[in-house]
Amino acid sequence: MSLLSRAIVLVTANVLLLLACVIFASGFFPYKPFLPGLAEYNTAEYGSPPAAPFNKVVFMVVDALRSDFVFGSESGFSFTQGLIRNGYALPFTAHATAPTVTMPRVKAITTGSIPSFLDMILNFAESDTTSSLAHQDTWLAQMKAKKGGKLIMYGDDTWLKLFPDVFDRADGTSSFFVSDFTEVDNNVTRHVPDELKKEDWTVMIMHYLGMDHIGHKSGPRRRVLNHATVYLVLLTTCSVNMLPKQREMDGIVEKVYNAIDTSQHLSSTLFVLCGDHGMNEGGNHGGSAPGETSPALVFLSPKFSRISKGLPSPIKAKDEFEYYTKIEQSDIAPTLAGLLGFPIPLNNLGVFIAQFLPLWSTDRDRIHILLQNAAQMLQIAKATFPHPFWEDPKADIHCRGSLSSADKLACAWREVNSTLRASRSAEPPAEMIMPFLVYFCKTAQELLSSTASNYNLPHMFLGLALAGSSAVLSLYNAAPLFAKTSMSSNLAFTIVNIGYGVMMFASSYVEEEQQFWYWACSGWFMLLVIKGKSKIGKLSTMTTSLLPLLSLRLLRRWNQSGQKFAGAPDIASFFRKDSSSALLLWTLVLLTYLYLFIRILSSFRQTDLDNIIGRLWAAVICAGSLAFKVAFTWNDEPELVERLVAVIPAAGQRRVMSLMLLDLVFAARMVYLCIGVAVVYVVLLYISGAGQVMKARQTQRLSSTILPLLTTALLLQTRLTNIPTFLLLELLRVTVLSPNVHSNSTSNPPSSLVTTTLSVLLLTHSAYFANGGTNTISSLDLSLAYNGIASFNAPLVGLLLFIGNWAGPIYFAIAAATLSTMAACSVLRTHLFVWTVFSPKFLYTVAWLVGWHLGVNVVVGGALTALS
Repeated sequence: MSLLSRAIVLVTANVLLLLACVIFASGFFPYKPFLPGLAEYNTAEYGSPPAAPFNKVVFMVVDALRSDFVFGSESGFSFTQGLIRNGYALPFTAHATAPTVTMPRVKAITTGSIPSFLDMILNFAESDTTSSLAHQDTWLAQMKAKKGGKLIMYGDDTWLKLFPDVFDRADGTSSFFVSDFTEVDNNVTRHVPDELKKEDWTVMIMHYLGMDHIGHKSGPRRRVLNHATVYLVLLTTCSVNMLPKQREMDGIVEKVYNAIDTSQHLSSTLFVLCGDHGMNEGGNHGGSAPGETSPALVFLSPKFSRISKGLPSPIKAKDEFEYYTKIEQSDIAPTLAGLLGFPIPLNNLGVFIAQFLPLWSTDRDRIHILLQNAAQMLQIAKATFPHPFWEDPKADIHCRGSLSSADKLACAWREVNSTLRASRSAEPPAEMIMPFLVYFCKTAQELLSSTASNYNLPHMFLGLALAGSSAVLSLYNAAPLFAKTSMSSNLAFTIVNIGYGVMMFASSYVEEEQQFWYWACSGWFMLLVIKGKSKIGKLSTMTTSLLPLLSLRLLRRWNQSGQKFAGAPDIASFFRKDSSSALLLWTLVLLTYLYLFIRILSSFRQTDLDNIIGRLWAAVICAGSLAFKVAFTWNDEPELVERLVAVIPAAGQRRVMSLMLLDLVFAARMVYLCIGVAVVYVVLLYISGAGQVMKARQTQRLSSTILPLLTTALLLQTRLTNIPTFLLLELLRVTVLSPNVHSNSTSNPPSSLVTTTLSVLLLTHSAYFANGGTNTISSLDLSLAYNGIASFNAPLVGLLLFIGNWAGPIYFAIAAATLSTMAACSVLRTHLFVWTVFSPKFLYTVAWLVGWHLGVNVVVGGALTALS
């Protein structure tokens, strides 16, 4: 086959792989069907609804308000806890199902339904309007439809995307500029005093983002400052942390509650404080860890003192982050419907919270509230689970033994019907009918919420077929390479790919995928040792075999990833232990930058930059990048800088503290500019062949020349505690990927492409997990996505987000494995963990394919190869 034919086959394979992901995703992430229009009361069958105790609502969402932030002993919500103790507030833990990101959670809160996993993807699309709730029934639409209904909103602009043209007054703020802790909340608070004085609105929504941003940048833990340091004042004023933000939000609660308590026009106003989701110990969210799925929920009103004698607060959690009564987040919608007096939204799967039933004095009213809830859910049950009983209430039903979902619902509704008929009156005794109504609602909620999505199977199978075709074309194109490779290398390549594919069909293995790559990498290194013919310069086989294994062992312990060992001690957490460990970290970081400085100078010697200008340019790049990391860490993890300052001499302290005054946006831009200028200059020299570049062409590739420059850029997008891992990655590159590593002698040609590809495949994935990556959405680190950016810019933030989370893999080259993930998602589409394990894994597979394989490997790698 000619070179042109092989190139065409290779391009076709990559195009098919991209099309396969797009088509498969369109079938795997469909929108769930919903009932259009607005619900109405069924007065003919159930009578008129009872009078509502409230006519207005202030709905305050504090993004990422985890339950312990409000109810725990270290909480800053002291005023809120006082209301709970005095009976003016009813607290709950609201269970939020995955994906725990804002858009799907707001959908669940407002519709009472279970959002599609696709909403998680659309959550990151800043300009998306396709996920609008304009044509769905929500409690906002119901309040808008009421006489005099007027809605206002301040805060996260997700509400404006979901509810276009619904709000009469609004001021939205982007939710993705996570470096902003203060202005993003001040923009909401500045509207509050004036709005509380006005009487024209019926719904006031506030969505505060600062707490979520602090979590992404610094985690949920409260910063503890060293009071012995002379820089205490500076540390206190510069550190924006979790506890002060909690106190700030509690101050807003106090301001709103006092206005409701003292203002006549707000006397019948319900106040709701809630989080849309929580956060894990890393400050991130999106997955299904207890901290992520346990936001706080508090209903506040002076009227609640009639039904509550107060509860102790703060308290200890019953289970992980479970305080007081645990409800489903979707229960908010039907509860608001009853409290504010409007029909329950058509697509609701929530259950009215029983603690509020005593607000109605008669059994008839209480029964009516639950009966409307049950009747609404019955309509969804009939559409989802066809059953003869729905058409003929006299049909025989066997309600014992193993029952299908349809039988369970039919049996539960039969008990309700039987009790209503047996009472022979319009008002059956509450103690008889209410338990059956609650049981039916809870059963319907459980079964309907777990119903599989409406997959588009033809699209999924077409995507699988295209991915399979791409794999066949790739193997056909690579057949000559396999023929020139040793049997042991071909066998290892086959075992790794088949083993990875099989592993994708087990949720536990997907959650702990890092173990596969670590062990496969170790086994591959041992195979290279057994082959026993590798040399690098004067380094012996024993040395070159032990160094990769030792480096890999350190990388495995650097960050504990996965689910089983999450939070276990690791090297990164050791650096945060005390002053001596922090000093060790800074020493390793300094050594990393010093090594890169030497590498840059070495690469410049092969070009026209081997002069004083080149040396100064290299010094500016490395020193500027290090200065930025110090200043960034001061804002991100200030205790690491504080501990450094505490152990260095006074002169060094002044130099370090002077870096705190750096403008982070300007500093990052300058470093990127210097790196970019150097890379472009070197590339132009290679293209033109000017000066000493011809010598460089003979001694090294272009990629080797600019690798240290690009590595410096990667360090800018890497957390401080992970920077030393690049020394280990460099050691692996030299000992494993060196051209002469697998050859019999230095005079022989480089190892086969199959051997190199397998080495790169294993090292790339190992590097990703070693830097803290996982297959859960919550592990995405947003804190590095705004380096050099003053405001939200979707393409740039997306690029920096990818680089920041794939900095280790970008150091190597890879061809991603995609077919097995698609097959697993298709076969296991009804699996219990399809949305918490397999769906995130598919999204990560797409990121590996598009961002890494096509972007870095094909485009960047291909360009460097062509230029070289």
